[in-house]
Amino acid sequence: CERGAPTCPPGPAMAAEPPRSARRLFLLGLAAAYLAAFASLYVQLPGLYGKDGILPARKMLRVTGKGFWEQLQDSPTLLWLGPRLGLDTEQGMEVLCLLGVLLSFGALILEPLRDSLLFFALWALYLSLYQVGQVFLYFQWDSLLLETGFLAVLVAPLHLLKWRSTAWRAHDSVTFWLVRWLLFRLMFASGVVKLTSRCPTWWGLTALTYHYETQCIPTPAAWFAHQLPVWFHKFSVVATYVIEIAIPSLFFAPVRRLRLFAFYCQLLLQVLIILTGNYNFFNLLTITLCFSLLDDDHIGLWLGRGRKKAGSAWPPRSLTVLTVLAELGACGLLFYWTACHFGLKINWEKKLLESKTAFTYHEFSQWLKMVTLPLVGLGLLSLLWEILQAAYRCASARGFLWKLWGTLQWAVFTTAALGVFTISLVPFTYIEFESNGKLWPSIHQMFSAVDRYQLVNSYGLFRRMTGVGGRPEVVVEGSYDKETWTEIEFMYKPGNVSVAPPVVAPHQPRLDWQMWFAALGHHTQSPWFTSFVYRLLQGKKEVIHLVQVDESKYPFHSQPPAYIRAQLYKYWFTASQEDGSLPQNWWQQQRVEEFYPIVFLGDTQLDALLTQYGLKDKSPTKRPSDSLLPAALRLVREYTRPSTGPVLIWSLYLTAALLGLLRGVRGWLPGGSPPSGKHKISKRPEAAADPGGGGDQAGGEKNGQLKKEAAEKAKGPAEAPADGLRNLKKRK
Repeated sequence: CERGAPTCPPGPAMAAEPPRSARRLFLLGLAAAYLAAFASLYVQLPGLYGKDGILPARKMLRVTGKGFWEQLQDSPTLLWLGPRLGLDTEQGMEVLCLLGVLLSFGALILEPLRDSLLFFALWALYLSLYQVGQVFLYFQWDSLLLETGFLAVLVAPLHLLKWRSTAWRAHDSVTFWLVRWLLFRLMFASGVVKLTSRCPTWWGLTALTYHYETQCIPTPAAWFAHQLPVWFHKFSVVATYVIEIAIPSLFFAPVRRLRLFAFYCQLLLQVLIILTGNYNFFNLLTITLCFSLLDDDHIGLWLGRGRKKAGSAWPPRSLTVLTVLAELGACGLLFYWTACHFGLKINWEKKLLESKTAFTYHEFSQWLKMVTLPLVGLGLLSLLWEILQAAYRCASARGFLWKLWGTLQWAVFTTAALGVFTISLVPFTYIEFESNGKLWPSIHQMFSAVDRYQLVNSYGLFRRMTGVGGRPEVVVEGSYDKETWTEIEFMYKPGNVSVAPPVVAPHQPRLDWQMWFAALGHHTQSPWFTSFVYRLLQGKKEVIHLVQVDESKYPFHSQPPAYIRAQLYKYWFTASQEDGSLPQNWWQQQRVEEFYPIVFLGDTQLDALLTQYGLKDKSPTKRPSDSLLPAALRLVREYTRPSTGPVLIWSLYLTAALLGLLRGVRGWLPGGSPPSGKHKISKRPEAAADPGGGGDQAGGEKNGQLKKEAAEKAKGPAEAPADGLRNLKKRK
């Protein structure tokens, strides 16, 4: 079913076409997420992984005497090519980041670049960085980006080799279904782990009374959300359970409006998280996954290009009634289940909604054991249905060669989809270990074979609520005389009680995030912290740049401190004023204990810790190369050094938006060419049905062009809609 091939004739529901506009949105959103990830990491590379950074990446790539392919097999990263290009590990990481920024920016502004080969390159680049990223890159959203990026290789069209090649294949719905399955695994596991962790705040429905002030980097809106009444917080937890545990099963519902209902529920949750927390590109990436729940008709309504539906197949009235009954039944069951299991009750006297957990841990465990494998079966049935529809579309192609070509593609991508689905069962069933143990040993072996490539992963966000009784926060202090101590304030994490929480998404300040994790335990559980203190004592500008981009705001910019220590504090949001006015301070703090002892350069305790963790500098660094590529990298670094992560990312986003706007305006001007991807098309039903313009129809004009004489004949009302170029040429 290629572009230029005769189209499949319209038929029953089984001939429904894959959602092409939803796929476009998915690839566009993924390009935006990649752009944020690469740009955010680039500005932090020298301080995190440079030769004078906290965790130098060169220590992750030891020369062992093995050949290149053996090294690549042990650690799949393109950084092994660095020495062949005259680059050290840090410079190699910079090249990978800059290539990632360039490719993702190109995919963001040019639809023809959203190609399978380009997304494979982006996946390989980020995987290469992930392999040496150590603790600063071991976040669930990094794994989620890699898994989503690999799926994009299967979902995206392959048309870079032929610029005007097909942008639609009969098997697209099969590969695109994997995105929906990933979304299901992400949301369902994130909801389940909150209860399997036995966290008392999640079971008591009080988690959100702590969440807004204890999350890593809250936004100003989090302070206002924290002031909401307790009953509303408890109801919000109930809503979270419903959205993450109950609604994901509707992702596979055969009724369209139920899937749209599930989409808007997930979208609501992600928007609320964006407003109250800085979770980098994670929410953007999750919303991108949610596009797999949409269809072209609904996206057409967003764009004001909705099309009228043809008359329903027999019996239209009965089918409509059954659909409405299914929708009402599903929604009614959902509300009944929620009211029963969470004891929802309106207290008219106090004018509030009461809620409580009305089931036990044992009951939930038995329920989870009962539904885990059936949910796998539900997913398999949904996938098989997509496979059958794709097979029908291939069989409906006119011409033996087109049938054969479509069937070969269908077989290859169906095998790939079934393979990805199969190995994903291993991390998915981690939520219930008895179900995991029932999987065939061969499935576990397949998963182990590809685990290093991050093709499929396990998820479970916000498993336990930390900071009950106060948000733990590490405050680093420096001194010249061991008497007067000055706090070293970070750009993003809470410190100064009078400074409002920032808005930094989609940038992720990875040092600030790790400072949040370090505060949850002893400093020995965070070995990198000792290296961080050591670099501050040395006055390394690369590490200082992670703390403050504007060096004038760093209290020891003129001379490094002679001594450094760290104190553990508890932070709380301040309460709102009775008159409704904002308080003078956003935070209140209380010292708890010493987190890190007083150390100085040459201190035996500091040296012992650095040696213990393998962070002591042992070999002199190489002299900077004067070749062209390293010199160009230094030039780009100097140009971007004054910019913070959020400024750089949003500058790229706004530039992409401006370029898109200019192309759109140019297309509407008299004599202007149409925007990219939109060609003049005939007035046949298939051409008019494409909400995104020409270029994606399975039986449209070859390469977007149609001879004038053939186009005039195509305007005849008696012409069959499925006629392609071949039929037009015959009539000539």
